[in-house]
Amino acid sequence: MLKGQKCLSAKCQFHPAKKRARTYAPGEHGQRRVAKVSNFGIQLRAKQKFRRTYGVLERQFRRYFKEAARMRGVTGENLVHLLERRLDNVVYRLGFALSRSHARQLVRHNHVLLNGKRTNIPSVLVRVGDEIMICEKGQKMVIIQESLRLAESLGAPAWVSRDMERMVGRLERLPTLEEVQLPASPQLIVELYSK
Repeated sequence: MLKGQKCLSAKCQFHPAKKRARTYAPGEHGQRRVAKVSNFGIQLRAKQKFRRTYGVLERQFRRYFKEAARMRGVTGENLVHLLERRLDNVVYRLGFALSRSHARQLVRHNHVLLNGKRTNIPSVLVRVGDEIMICEKGQKMVIIQESLRLAESLGAPAWVSRDMERMVGRLERLPTLEEVQLPASPQLIVELYSK
């Protein structure tokens, strides 16, 4: 999802119902020839989509991949679980922020409590059952109240629960791949890093 309400209407450029008129690249030489994208290009583009979606730098992303490869189970699914468990992402999924970058800013500015303690590190991994709360000062902020109103109309994902009045949320379980709107297939990233 893009920033907040920007792309919730049918007028949005990225709306799936809206078809693009141009099928070639922009610019003066866009119609000349279409370069065939290699397998490496497809895999790299998938990795970059994941990185941009979750707002993670390359070194951090590589560390998440190594940790996902060490864990039991499917590496691609483990990678998605690690990215979804980041504190800034959970704050966004709970509806306390309009976007992941907004959620990161809330965490960095000490507006989020994790299990009753202030934390200002957006990359902290939230465990199942951990309680995330907006501090008293943050509860009065107009932007957080606005994002909660938007989140209430959209509904919460199935793997988190929230109490709107107390501004408290909890990670109930890890999401399945079908529940998360993924920017690309995680298998492409596994293939890229396995070279």
